[in-house]
Amino acid sequence: MSQDQVHQDQVHQDHVHQDHVHQDHVHQDHVHDDHGPAGPGRRNFLLGTAAGVTGTALTAGVLAGGARADARHAAAATPQAAASYPFHGPHQSGILTPGPSGKQSYATFAAFDATAQGRQDLTDLLQTLTSRARFLTAGGQPPDLGVSQPPSDSDVLGPVIPADGLTVTVSAGSTLFDDRFGLAAARPLRLTPMAVFPNDSPDPAWLGGDLLLQLCANHPDAIHHTIRDITKHTRGGMQLRWKIEGYNSPPRPSGTSRNLLGFKDGTANPTGGLASSLVWVDDPAEPSWARGGSYQVVRLIRMLVEFWDRVSIDEQEGMFGRRRDSGAPLDGNSEFDIPDYKADPNGNVIALDAHIRLANPRTPATANQRIIRRSYNYDLGVDPNGNLQAGHIFVAYQQDVQRQFETVQSRLINEPLIDYVQPYGGGYFFAFPGVTGPSDWYGRALLS
Repeated sequence: MSQDQVHQDQVHQDHVHQDHVHQDHVHQDHVHDDHGPAGPGRRNFLLGTAAGVTGTALTAGVLAGGARADARHAAAATPQAAASYPFHGPHQSGILTPGPSGKQSYATFAAFDATAQGRQDLTDLLQTLTSRARFLTAGGQPPDLGVSQPPSDSDVLGPVIPADGLTVTVSAGSTLFDDRFGLAAARPLRLTPMAVFPNDSPDPAWLGGDLLLQLCANHPDAIHHTIRDITKHTRGGMQLRWKIEGYNSPPRPSGTSRNLLGFKDGTANPTGGLASSLVWVDDPAEPSWARGGSYQVVRLIRMLVEFWDRVSIDEQEGMFGRRRDSGAPLDGNSEFDIPDYKADPNGNVIALDAHIRLANPRTPATANQRIIRRSYNYDLGVDPNGNLQAGHIFVAYQQDVQRQFETVQSRLINEPLIDYVQPYGGGYFFAFPGVTGPSDWYGRALLS
């Protein structure tokens, strides 16, 4: 199945932001529960933690919209770990890949600074990157260079490289379109540095990048092998800026996966034709080379899991607007029931500032604001204060960052969940259109 033709039908834009906050979602801003005031000292606790740990952050979320029957169909499908996904096509793999069964189990997001000297060097870099991605996603036997030469491959995956469901998705940051390469006039119209919202705690060490690689695969060693291979072959053209590894939890016990706050994440992701209509850039005002690409938002969000674990279940569910065990909205019985806000205009059942209600009000005016999420959990170990440093890599694709992500995120400012999630890194990027065939390469239309 083609990466882009993944038959996903619509799910709803209720959802969890930046790195596994339930796709009804835990956004950077915070939802207030219906069970009384949040106890004293939460904000001070968070401020103390943020001050003591550089580069930590929590999560935020954005959910995307759709229909219950389609969502049930997607969730009912048994995830199958495909051996490989097509590399060539009108769109890049790793955006709508693999489809109804979900995304690959492991991912790495690696941002690079371009060190290429001029336009020709940048062209050489992207051509090399294309050739390595083409080979690695297909798998095969690396060449034998002889005993007098360093080996052509690390052998991390053995003498024959398996494809292992690998997808390589390449995106450009706004800084690539500065004066170094003469690309300013070709910058996608809505590609800017990432906006900083209230409650964000940006850390420059985890922000931005000229290029971003999203590597997804069935096993973590395949991703390690890939990043090693690519950095080896592109050393003179780009240098790592930041890197974070994520994992996708299996459904427990069924339905969609859970984020590190214990809530299901991805219940309402749009699928199928709806997803395609929300993700691929087709605006005639955009540079012609950008058609078929997609705006990518990556937000690194720390979750204060130890603090969250001391909150009552009623309060947790009130903040999300969903049951933790089943994922059902508070006015429903099962995960894919659609909340009925018209029947609850005063927020007596699902609070007016509940995460799912703010993220997706489910009105005609907000229908085109849904996004396609592809988020992962992460665990960076322990911070200097002895606290778990874990959270969510929120990833979203869309046609228009301002109309979609930023509009949803603005509604989530100061939601009650913000006391437990802290966005700190990531960036806005533009995913190149697909590599259409053996003679094509990333960014060819941009640089030719």
